[in-house]
Amino acid sequence: MTHKPERNAWRMFRIMGEFVSGFQTLSELPKAITIFGSARTKPTDPYYLAAEEIAKQAVHRGFPVITGGGPGIMEAGNRGAAEAKGTSVGLCIKLPNEQGGNPWINTRVDFHYFFVRKVMFLKHTCAVVVMPGGFGTLDELFEVVTLVQTHKIHRMPIVLYGRAYWGGLLAWVKDQMEVHNHYISPGDLDLLTVCDTPEEVMAAIRHIDVEPAGHEPSIRMD
Repeated sequence: MTHKPERNAWRMFRIMGEFVSGFQTLSELPKAITIFGSARTKPTDPYYLAAEEIAKQAVHRGFPVITGGGPGIMEAGNRGAAEAKGTSVGLCIKLPNEQGGNPWINTRVDFHYFFVRKVMFLKHTCAVVVMPGGFGTLDELFEVVTLVQTHKIHRMPIVLYGRAYWGGLLAWVKDQMEVHNHYISPGDLDLLTVCDTPEEVMAAIRHIDVEPAGHEPSIRMD
């Protein structure tokens, strides 16, 4: 039987190994557009088709595209990037009830730990597009907003796709978190941009310049 201190030591080595693998695999990756969204979105869904088109337009602008590497919106992002002949990155998480990486990935890193994967998402990201999704998507959204709000990562466009989907949440945040309880500051919601078409998304990130590999990472590592 393995003693607990030994298990913890091996867990630390596994965590370090995942960081090393991610850093090495993505070391030459230019700044990228990251697309978050539900793994349950079907290929016929308008949000799937929009994510695919956003990825294609991002590649045409010269950006790699990063997703979580799974099905649904993640597949759409990888598919759009791959079909546009761009770099299609999948940061895949090992989960017991979900399938492996989608077939449209051409640069893949596998993770066991969510928190290591989150660092890899943001280290090379210069803009985030958040499509409709569930708890995981909300987790990714609020993680990015919190890190930007607290200046732990450089400010970047955070685009919410779909006014009909996000409108209720944003109204609640405005009413409850800002106005009534003052849990966020006036202007914090300005960190978010809501769009309804791929063209609006591209307009929201139009000021971002394509940068070569070796750029300063988006997330502060100090």
